[in-house]
Amino acid sequence: MPDLPLVTVVTPCYNMGRFVQETIESVLSQDYPYVEYIVMDGGSTDRTVEVLDKYRGRLEYHSGPDGGAADAINRGFARSKGSILAYLNADDTYLPGAVSKAVEHLRAAPGIAMVYGNGYWVDEKGARLGAYPTKPFDAELLEHECFICQPAAFWRREAFEAAGSLNPGLQYTFDYDLWIRMARQVRMERIEGFLATSRMHKENKTVGARRRVLRETLVLLRDHFGYVPFSWVNAYCAHLVDGRDQFFEPATPGVSAYLLSLFLGLRMNAGHTRRYLREWGSIMTWAALARRWRDFSGRCF
Repeated sequence: MPDLPLVTVVTPCYNMGRFVQETIESVLSQDYPYVEYIVMDGGSTDRTVEVLDKYRGRLEYHSGPDGGAADAINRGFARSKGSILAYLNADDTYLPGAVSKAVEHLRAAPGIAMVYGNGYWVDEKGARLGAYPTKPFDAELLEHECFICQPAAFWRREAFEAAGSLNPGLQYTFDYDLWIRMARQVRMERIEGFLATSRMHKENKTVGARRRVLRETLVLLRDHFGYVPFSWVNAYCAHLVDGRDQFFEPATPGVSAYLLSLFLGLRMNAGHTRRYLREWGSIMTWAALARRWRDFSGRCF
């Protein structure tokens, strides 16, 4: 069927030997006939390259130092020929039929430049932990939350190139950054169905480097929107107070984090103090603050 587009999938990888085979199999077992698969390994020292060697002839891989995941993905796409692009981290997987579903929707809607489906969070062994909280596309909502499940996203090459590719200066939030930039130029759409899994474990950047992830997110939002919403400031402050990863270990609500969110939020939003005060005040009423203080006092005394 020569009218079907070629889909390029790039996997950035570094020392993911215990997961990467499952990722590879999930791509190579897709029922879509035209998939170009490129793995960009950052010079792994575990068994990753040994696993990749087993798939010679079925995928293309390159191993050597890189500037991080975003740089590796950009270099993978630069080598590729597909008109539809996606990247899948070396600990995530596609569900059966994911590529076909994405291509079907993109072909049926030429005015849509990117589609994303639902995804499952899974643990180290692949057991489902819950559904990723995706939402119908809303460009304005991106200021407040990242509701797009990255491994379940597929987009047209021209939209990616027009947006300027991934920002290699970002180590954790380059997908969020890409969604924001693309949303200003093209139409994006959520499609029904589960397309992928996102593996959550202690080595996952989102979990294991929570403070750095949150700090980079705050800077990203300030750079894009000139404003950092309370929800992100509060998440950062909660982590500063309790050190929890906010996935396996939910943040502990407390008065100290909420008071800190007032100070840091005003500092980050120096040009929008009234807006931030209104947002903070609408959530932190005096009654809620008193309740949290009572809870805090009860634990301490």
